[in-house]
Amino acid sequence: MDIEQLRDHCLTYPNATESFPFDAQTLVFKVNNKIFLLVDIDRTPIQFNVKCNPEKAIELREQYPNSVAPGYHMNKKHWNTITDNSNLTHQQLLEQIEHSYQLVAFPPKKKTKT
Repeated sequence: MDIEQLRDHCLTYPNATESFPFDAQTLVFKVNNKIFLLVDIDRTPIQFNVKCNPEKAIELREQYPNSVAPGYHMNKKHWNTITDNSNLTHQQLLEQIEHSYQLVAFPPKKKTKT
């Protein structure tokens, strides 16, 4: 996957926006004004941060240690850094983006204390 493919894919999601709020090389995708993906546009191979369910994040890190790491400069419990180094299929990369978008666009309801 290259940066243009990533960008085109992220912008297919409803209400997804893109911006460079931090610097000229960190492209950020948001939904509902909240980040669901960050990517360094100059990095090769492509590497991006996505939000992830904490349990799933641990599973992915254990299963793909060369491709999935705790989120760089992010909350390590809720974010993964994904590296497209051929260990994950194109479909698996897209699934990680979809999962992140869904978590941000439709956050789980918080439990109320009784």
